Amino acid sequence: MVKTTIASTVIIALGSSLWNASAWGQPLVVTPVQTATARQVAKAGVPLNELAPDAPDSHTVKRGDTLWSISTLFLRSPWRWPELWGMNMDAIKNPHLIYPGQKLVLEKSNGRAVLRTAGAQGEQPDMETVRLSPRTRVSGLSDAIQSLDTRFIEPFLAEPLIVEAGEMSKAPRIVATRANQVMLTRGDRAYVRGSSDAPVLDDQPRVKTFRIFRDTTPLKDPESGEVLGYEAQFVGKATLAQGESTEDIVNAEGKISSSIVPATIDITVAKQEMRVGDRLLPEPERQILSYLPHAPEGKVGGRIVSIYGSDIVANAAQNQIVVISRGQRDGIESGHVMAILQEGQRLIDKTDPTRAPMKLPDERNGLLMVFKTFEKLSYALILNVKDAVRVGDRLAAPR
Repeated sequence: MVKTTIASTVIIALGSSLWNASAWGQPLVVTPVQTATARQVAKAGVPLNELAPDAPDSHTVKRGDTLWSISTLFLRSPWRWPELWGMNMDAIKNPHLIYPGQKLVLEKSNGRAVLRTAGAQGEQPDMETVRLSPRTRVSGLSDAIQSLDTRFIEPFLAEPLIVEAGEMSKAPRIVATRANQVMLTRGDRAYVRGSSDAPVLDDQPRVKTFRIFRDTTPLKDPESGEVLGYEAQFVGKATLAQGESTEDIVNAEGKISSSIVPATIDITVAKQEMRVGDRLLPEPERQILSYLPHAPEGKVGGRIVSIYGSDIVANAAQNQIVVISRGQRDGIESGHVMAILQEGQRLIDKTDPTRAPMKLPDERNGLLMVFKTFEKLSYALILNVKDAVRVGDRLAAPR
């Protein structure tokens, strides 16, 4: 029998956004910039004035912790988690494999701070031990803490959709319902037609599950007025029961004519009631995503374009989703963290006889992280915020 800690067992991901490279061929991504930052900090530590004002002397990792939350404890800016890793790079070979039970100790010397795990200097961390028989065992990566709590992001991955002008009009559409139902919900059956060049067939290898959308709302850049894309409203999901076809019909005069037989779909998910005219798009393959908060390189800008669900939501708060006016063409990628700026008030200087107009400085209001990008727009999660976020709020680099 061999005795070892959980941290040294073979791991795979079970229901997690972080995956083991050897098991799935998808590495745990750490960007070159993050690695370089970590190595720099590993050499010199972090200046004491960059620590959080109430940084603890030690912290025992517990379930529910993330690199983001732990960085908040020790550093002034939680998006700087690579520096937290760099403060302990020798002991933490992979920043994604920090486990509940490990003790992180903050050491201060000569105006610098270094973070290490208890056990790195010969101590043994207070971790659960397991006995392994002479065969490979597997432990879920969910035991390790993640970079970020993704439960607020994952429900939106299959919902929001940005399309170009006219793109949705080419998608298959619901043309009829059983028994002339006006509204459709889960368990109902409906009938669909595709376009002439893209009929909804089931005699070819293709996706059998569809997302259903309604309407498209133009999203404009608050600064330039340019239409950057169109947001389609997600209303539900359906599976294809039978493909579209044609059928010969004999009329009253005995003449044979060809008639369209629409495809048949069954509604499986209903976020809202569906109706004739709603459009279908194939369900995309589930992506294996790893959200690693990091600052964009170079100068960034942009504005909040809309708030997801803005038909009923005027302001956004922490853990809500917004659309920003920057996308892939601007170099924006998943994981980019940006500061949200609240525009300063426009006032009149009442102490000045000329009543000079003034504009107060823009104030930093919080942080957001991009999690889904399109060509000109991106969806982002509000990580933290002081006051309500509004359409038109400006974005800047997080430093």
